[in-house]
Amino acid sequence: MHELSIAISMIDQIQEESESRGGLTVKAVHLSLGLLSGVDKDALQFCYKAACQGTFLEGSQLVIEVVPIVLYCPACLTESRPVSIQQLACPECRTAGRVIRGHELEVASLEVAA
Repeated sequence: MHELSIAISMIDQIQEESESRGGLTVKAVHLSLGLLSGVDKDALQFCYKAACQGTFLEGSQLVIEVVPIVLYCPACLTESRPVSIQQLACPECRTAGRVIRGHELEVASLEVAA
């Protein structure tokens, strides 16, 4: 389960950021998670909660925004969503598209106590 190592890595990075800003109290972590990231949302939620126990993030929430797949079609010169995750082609002309969104796995923001 690589979601546990991802959760631990996030906690370490958030702790570094918190300390560099004088020891922030983090209430929530907002994460952008692309559909093609290879990370299971529910498993990550579970692992985050478990990994936070006994840390300064215990009791914080992990808020996950799922980022849909967006393709760029070189033929149509447009952005679109694919018909399915198995068919990464332009829905209009069926040209293979280039994925421009959907691989994200990043902490977008931290919600801190005042």
